[in-house]
Amino acid sequence: MPDIKPLSNVQPTPLVQTHIITADCPSQTGTVDVVTRFLFEKGFYINDIHSFDDTDEQRFFIRIEFRADTAAEFNREDFCNEFSPRANKFEMQWNLASSPYKSKVVIMVSKHDHCLNDLLYRYRTGDLNIEIPAIISNHPDLEALAKWHDIPYYHLPISKETKPQQEAKVAKIINDCEADLVVLARYMQVLSHEMSKKLSGKAINIHHSLLPGFKGARPYYQAYERGIKLVGATAHYVSDDLDEGPIISQGVETVDHSYSPQDLAAKGRDIECQTLSRAVRCHIEHRIFLYGKKTVVFAK
Repeated sequence: MPDIKPLSNVQPTPLVQTHIITADCPSQTGTVDVVTRFLFEKGFYINDIHSFDDTDEQRFFIRIEFRADTAAEFNREDFCNEFSPRANKFEMQWNLASSPYKSKVVIMVSKHDHCLNDLLYRYRTGDLNIEIPAIISNHPDLEALAKWHDIPYYHLPISKETKPQQEAKVAKIINDCEADLVVLARYMQVLSHEMSKKLSGKAINIHHSLLPGFKGARPYYQAYERGIKLVGATAHYVSDDLDEGPIISQGVETVDHSYSPQDLAAKGRDIECQTLSRAVRCHIEHRIFLYGKKTVVFAK
């Protein structure tokens, strides 16, 4: 009989810290080599690598996830000091992140709770490796849901007259929470120019794909009356152009004549949840490069 050790004696495998370097620079020979050679020379092992060369913009993008081959402690300052001279030769803009990649995400919502519910479930189960220090709403309806998750809920009503004061309070909460990302999970208010500028590159919005064809109230009823055949959603960074910010993720499914307006709306809600969570995941995992009105997204 083989010797079987009791489970209590089995030592857990130590968690290996991983790191992510993202960089972009003008297209030129040696852009991959400058990063990978440095990692090789320092004894790092590459777990995952994605790169893309935008020939139209003459811009190169790269994302590498790596780990140390040894148990030696990772020194961020030494890494940055040694890599910077090499990156500078390529005019490289770069960033380094180390695990655990736990971003602080503030969620803004109005009355529709499907996207909020989905994000909270993914947060609660660990599917999204995030912290949620605050939920902000212009309505009181979803406070009980926030309390059940033990998350502070800020009810900040808004009107045309009080918009500047309300947005100032919102900005203070975001700053006090040191939020890495703001998610508009069906927050049915148009952000001001000043607020959009403050949140540039760090706020994600979600909307159904029926825009701009079916604007205003009851879009799914409008779509039903026109015999729509596709339903979808778009997640994008917030910008001054309403619902026209740089796109991160989109989802779409076919529908047919048998779908009622209620069926179309239900299908739309499901796609919105999936599309928004995918966009949030890409952001917190440093998979998105934002430049101009476009994005490069290295999805899994």
